[in-house]
Amino acid sequence: MEQGAYEIISSLCSDVVIRVTEGHFATQHSHITHYVDMTSVKSRLTSARAAAKLIAGRFSGVPADTIVCLDRMKMVGAFLAEELSAAGANMGQNINVFSPETSGDKMILRDNFVPFVRGRRVLILTDSVTTGLSVRSVMEGIGYYGGMAVGCAAIFGAEFECNIPVEKIFDISSIESYSSYSLQDCPLCKNGVKVDAVVNSYGYSKIV
Repeated sequence: MEQGAYEIISSLCSDVVIRVTEGHFATQHSHITHYVDMTSVKSRLTSARAAAKLIAGRFSGVPADTIVCLDRMKMVGAFLAEELSAAGANMGQNINVFSPETSGDKMILRDNFVPFVRGRRVLILTDSVTTGLSVRSVMEGIGYYGGMAVGCAAIFGAEFECNIPVEKIFDISSIESYSSYSLQDCPLCKNGVKVDAVVNSYGYSKIV
């Protein structure tokens, strides 16, 4: 863990933990004041299962045929499919779980994956949603391939406009003074504050 990082534990389940580091970080779409590390949720069996159970509780009444897993969330997605199936959300049918290819923000499906989306009700699962740009782009891609997005679930995120339900385990109020800015409007950059690291779903790369 980075020096100065601290943990935030879900009030609903102690197995779901994120690690937060304050600084100046650049993402694909924005600059942020805190890096949120969700590695344990994505990679540890007990944490992934617990996160899936929390998410399933928010979508128990939403029929889903397919879960599209972004940002290395496939382990959580598999447990989520199991939870939703047990709850009868998909009328007892199989739930497809896969991670699509992306180019920039565009979702690309090879022919063998198209049947998992065409004519299907699709739940989007991701680690973080802040600007909403990636989610809206994936929704657009689901529509291109003949599917219907029915919801989005994330471990951490902010509020943004979207015409499907968006549920998060942690929101930005969980992190004191968390802010996200466009590159053009970033006050840290304007004040000459150096970017500490470039971050994505795999982690961060320090700028030294």
